[in-house]
Amino acid sequence: MSFPTGALALEPTADGSMTLFSEDFGEWFHSRDGAYTEAKTTYVGATDLARLALAPTLSVLDVCYGLGYNTAAALATVAQVNPACQVRLIALELDARVPRQAINAGLIDGWPATVQACLRELATTGRSHRPGIAADLLWGDARQRIQDVEALGFQADVIFFDPFSPPRCPELWTVELIERVAACLHPQGRLVTYSAATAVRVALRLAGLSIGPVNAVGRRWPGTLAQVNPEGLMPLSQQEQEHLLTRAAVPYRDPTLSASAEAIRQSRQQEQAASDLIPTSRWRKRWLPPYEKNHPLDRL
Repeated sequence: MSFPTGALALEPTADGSMTLFSEDFGEWFHSRDGAYTEAKTTYVGATDLARLALAPTLSVLDVCYGLGYNTAAALATVAQVNPACQVRLIALELDARVPRQAINAGLIDGWPATVQACLRELATTGRSHRPGIAADLLWGDARQRIQDVEALGFQADVIFFDPFSPPRCPELWTVELIERVAACLHPQGRLVTYSAATAVRVALRLAGLSIGPVNAVGRRWPGTLAQVNPEGLMPLSQQEQEHLLTRAAVPYRDPTLSASAEAIRQSRQQEQAASDLIPTSRWRKRWLPPYEKNHPLDRL
């Protein structure tokens, strides 16, 4: 992935917390309905991390660390429910400017002091090892860094998967990358993402995971919860299930884990054109009103 160089603009969200807007990707880092709320609900809440933190240890993998809010929400939850829990956390992030700008602009001030201290150390040194927490932030392309994590034999109880959207950042939503991420998930662990994209859900299935919908703050459609065992997952709606049978379900692919975004998009478009799957337009006619454009499932 090319290193982002565009501006990062401060943006307020509805719960009073701040986020950033990426000029490179043309997207906000968080839902405008609330950046802190999204971290607490879409990620920590959906994975039932408060229950998992009652165990003596908890392992977390934060893919696309960004401003650090998902990690912060996890650490704050552990401190609240079980301060004795020993947390092992690995985070991946391409752009070192983002967490450092969050620190410099005071965007993390709403988290507990101990959590802020951890975020500051991660942003400046990439490492925060203190009583109760061993955290490392690995810089660089997640497609390469996830292979380093896999080589460690790391098995996460919880994985936060939070890249920019598939159309904007297809490199991080491919079957091959998601397979690598899934290899770092404990057999009883949970992976959560805000994305409802059918191509992403198919990739998660191809990686050997079962999927179900979860509430995603500020999104028009549920996010996705994935785990090895389907027990306890909410079922997909009939609308969602039928969408998995359309050409929108053709996943992104990157066999070398090094292709450009444009090459990945073009390869998928070619596969869709040659696919025997149902045209997505037929699904639209069945499920969407004629005036509705850019539906989250249809667009992604």
